[in-house]
Amino acid sequence: MMKTKRDDGNSEDWRGDSKRRKVVDWPSSPSEEPLVPYNDDEDDERRALGRVGGGEQDGEARSEGNGQGVKSEEDEDDSDDPYGQGSFLGKQNRQVEVRRDCPYLDTVNRQVLDFDFERFCSVSLSNLNVYACLVCGKYYQGRGKKSHAYTHSLEAGHHVYINLRTEKVYCLPDGYEINDPSLDDIRHVLNPRFTREQVEQLDKNKQWSRALDGSDYLPGMVGLNNIQKTDFVNVTIQSLMRVTPLRNFFLIPENYQHCKSPLVHRFGELTRKIWHARNFKGQVSPHEFLQAVMKASKKRFRIGVQSEPVEFMSWLLNTLHANLRTSKKSSSIIHKCFQGELEVVKETQNKAITEKKESGEEQNGAPKITDGAIEKHNVGAETYRMSFLMLGLDLPEPPLFKDVMEKNIIPQVPLFNILKKFDGETVTTTVRPPARMRYRVTRLPQYLILHMGRFTRNNFFREKNPTLVNFPVKNLELKDYIPLPAPTKENEKLRTKYDLIANIVHDGKPDEGFYRVFVQRKSEELWYEMQDLHVSETLPQMVALSEAYMQIYEQQQ
Repeated sequence: MMKTKRDDGNSEDWRGDSKRRKVVDWPSSPSEEPLVPYNDDEDDERRALGRVGGGEQDGEARSEGNGQGVKSEEDEDDSDDPYGQGSFLGKQNRQVEVRRDCPYLDTVNRQVLDFDFERFCSVSLSNLNVYACLVCGKYYQGRGKKSHAYTHSLEAGHHVYINLRTEKVYCLPDGYEINDPSLDDIRHVLNPRFTREQVEQLDKNKQWSRALDGSDYLPGMVGLNNIQKTDFVNVTIQSLMRVTPLRNFFLIPENYQHCKSPLVHRFGELTRKIWHARNFKGQVSPHEFLQAVMKASKKRFRIGVQSEPVEFMSWLLNTLHANLRTSKKSSSIIHKCFQGELEVVKETQNKAITEKKESGEEQNGAPKITDGAIEKHNVGAETYRMSFLMLGLDLPEPPLFKDVMEKNIIPQVPLFNILKKFDGETVTTTVRPPARMRYRVTRLPQYLILHMGRFTRNNFFREKNPTLVNFPVKNLELKDYIPLPAPTKENEKLRTKYDLIANIVHDGKPDEGFYRVFVQRKSEELWYEMQDLHVSETLPQMVALSEAYMQIYEQQQ
């Protein structure tokens, strides 16, 4: 007597009533087993329904597939597979036909293609296995028979799709891959690439590029879309794009492929898009970069909320450095460009001495040395060194009262006057904790970032200091104004001359104003004014007349 029971595709034989010996037919070879767990929500739902509702169809499908989880012909084309490579060996072995003669290539519309936004399916909002329709520009998931891209190809009659990750182009619903060199320009816009030779020639290139709509633009001088109060991000990115070693580092992805941070990769993508000479349009939307910023900063900087560029610049440089370095002590391209060193002398009132004086105990006037700090006349002085990425400058207070003409004169101050904060003698007082600080620059960076503290916040509102700072656009000679250390090596020449390459400006009221930036184009030494999408050439004299907020100077080599 023999009873055969089929369950989950494994046939079990019960041979002989007396011994009731159970024999299970296992798969004959491991290659028939699925190697990767199948990740298809639709299929899981269908199987679950089949089990609940009697499972006749499910049983049929299993019996067709020898009960080993090998996909039937219908399932084989289902591609909500997360990686678009097939979850089963059966699917991996399936060859996709490659053709050059696709009759639908003339339907591709380059005017509507925009790869600046997040790569999510417009129907399911999933970011797995996303394709862009090259006819209407929308993003859809998958290319199997139950996928959104397949459905769209039948409903709208749009047949050409590009995989946003692998850059392969397919024709749906036929399912063959299109291998045509005419689509290479789309691949280049999707993921711009630079060779090391091209990167070296960037600052020598004087050619303009032409967008699809006929407008001309300069690679590296493209406008950035203000998504909503994100001008503080735009001016920071535009000014960092002038820092040549930083730009060259991020133009070649191999330099930071070890890094797992999405922020680093999004910043690299944005850099490549800004400097790409074959864009379809003369502007870039930093949407993906902003999403990475919101996530990395835990929404400290976000779309729709105005922030200060100095805070964003400081956060961005420190975060990029932390993500790029391979160990705690190693350096990064950020520190190589911007890091300098200060010597700080901190004088504080000594509490213990003050208390003794109050209790009437005698103190000699001689200085005492404790823990490397010198105590003299009730004051403890402590000297230490610290590194910096930018220097903050204090503006003099504007006049409170109007002059004879009943007007408030906007005061002006030379940059050299406010740089005296770092001459090692000028005292800066801090309120919390109460201390007198003296600063001296001991090492100059290759790129010097200066920030003018224009905004002060009191208990009631935010105020802006309108003082104009007079600064040179070329040949800022630091050694005339602040004492600098002698070079460490004998033959080394101390480089103390700097040229301005970027100047961020704030216009308007403290809470309602906006930011714009003046940047220099190296190839022709021309100046451009950039405010979001607007880019216009300007005179160097106009740069010096603005309310400077943050500046980047480049060391003369």
